[in-house]
Amino acid sequence: MGHVARMTLTGMIGFVFIFAVDAINLYWLSQTGDTTLVAAAGFAMAIQVISLAGGISMMVASSALISRALGAGEAELARRQTASGAVIAAVVQGIVAALLISFRHPVLAFLGAEGEVAAQAAHYLVVSLPALTVLGAGMVINGAIRAQGDARRSVGVTMLGGLVSAILGYVLIHRAGLGLTGAALSVSAAQCVSFLLAFRVARRVHDLLARPRAADIRATFGPFMVIAVPAMLSQLARPVGLAVLVMVMAPFGEEAVAGWTVLSRLIMVAFGGLLSLAAMIGGIFGQNYGAGRIDRVRRTFRDATIFGVAYVLVVWALLIWVTEPAIRAFGVTGLGADVLRAFTHYGAGGYVFAAMLFVNGAALNVLGRPHWATGFAWVREVALTWPAAVLMAGWFGAVGVVYSQIVVSMIIGTAAWLVGLWYIRSLKPGSVAPSATTPTLAE
Repeated sequence: MGHVARMTLTGMIGFVFIFAVDAINLYWLSQTGDTTLVAAAGFAMAIQVISLAGGISMMVASSALISRALGAGEAELARRQTASGAVIAAVVQGIVAALLISFRHPVLAFLGAEGEVAAQAAHYLVVSLPALTVLGAGMVINGAIRAQGDARRSVGVTMLGGLVSAILGYVLIHRAGLGLTGAALSVSAAQCVSFLLAFRVARRVHDLLARPRAADIRATFGPFMVIAVPAMLSQLARPVGLAVLVMVMAPFGEEAVAGWTVLSRLIMVAFGGLLSLAAMIGGIFGQNYGAGRIDRVRRTFRDATIFGVAYVLVVWALLIWVTEPAIRAFGVTGLGADVLRAFTHYGAGGYVFAAMLFVNGAALNVLGRPHWATGFAWVREVALTWPAAVLMAGWFGAVGVVYSQIVVSMIIGTAAWLVGLWYIRSLKPGSVAPSATTPTLAE
């Protein structure tokens, strides 16, 4: 529990900080008094999280391979996997960025964006998405730093990028009056800074970066994609689910969409600790699995679940306390304010079950069953989210979209956690990560 708590809390500082910076930038946009900009940011974010999902999946794959190599005492293999993973991630993210930019208009139209809102969102995507290549490589390298167990420097990488975004966001959005263009430029600059710092830490402090070679990239590509593809599908499930919710919310008007946009940022800040938990315990699972310590794998699963549930309960109480100040600060009115209240007072409680799903996904991605995690994610975000949101929006209006997520999380979170518990208990003490997922060193 001590290891889980230390790694998660240090990682949470970085996650929450970067999400808080994003919320601050949204605050500056709201201060313009133009709800069009806030609504446009919401539609753009629904698309941009698809790109972020790709980066996270690459980080999950590299962390799984690298932590298992480190646990098995193969430092040179870890160095080559880090460099190769960064190259692979950069190329994949570049392709994703090109596709999203090319099809941004039909995708925004599909989500329900119209007129000036759609135009502003499209412009934001054109400015911000090219930095995805740098983001992908930086996340893989920072994941390797986490796999090494250096949570403090990993947090430093994230926080420096967030600090750059906060400063530039204030200057470009509030002082220079650049609106969404300023927000996009500040985010892109932050991603570049984070990459450079992660590169420096991985190379100079931990010697985790070998010189990229074609032979190493080929050797890493197969095992990397075996984990990355299911992880990417898992990560893409959430953006698809968010897009579905935006589509259901859109008919209720700009006011409701603006409230949902503020709510989405509030969720990221409040529950960034769960993202940190999932990211950090992956390395703990991986190193102990690579070392054949199944007893520690089981203990990590148990303690991570306890920690996650306790974290959600504390945050839920805090959200109820800050509800009205948040509504006033962001100038949310009418349906938007109702949506915020529905989440802070009721919807946040559903994250107890989301915490169980996060822990299960982190374990399965590392322990050789990433496709199971993918299945649970898509059942939650597509098979259940769409009908539940439509049904409950019909019953309760805009707030019904929030209520639907409680029901969905309760069903799939419980089921996924029980399956994960069964699988971990089935592992035999002394077993070692299968060699089929670990590439050999290229000669």
